[in-house]
Amino acid sequence: MRGLAYFCIVSAAVYALAGMAFGIVMAASHDHTLMTAHAHLNLLGWVSMAIYGLYYHAVPRAAETRLAKIHIGVATFGLWIMIPGIAMAVLGMTEGPAIVGSILTILGMLLFAARVAMAQRAIA
Repeated sequence: MRGLAYFCIVSAAVYALAGMAFGIVMAASHDHTLMTAHAHLNLLGWVSMAIYGLYYHAVPRAAETRLAKIHIGVATFGLWIMIPGIAMAVLGMTEGPAIVGSILTILGMLLFAARVAMAQRAIA
């Protein structure tokens, strides 16, 4: 595994470790106020990024495109903004970063869907 697929899998592992640490801290403190941010980190960081990596490993031609690189950049940036943004929203500070991060995250998924559709059309 190399390139974009490798980046995605390594990122997924880092997000999984961060999500686990986040969960352990919540459990140890008996304060689950930020469980929504924890859940989104696990789902979007660990699960989605791992799926992206597995797809780009299985379809290496798709990973070599500019669209794939933009997809991963947008998805990563969206996650980095959304997770602290959710925490800020839950804590009553502001919802702005959560909104911006959510928009970038859904844009990242749209780019992934487009990349998958384009690769499938090229195979057919």
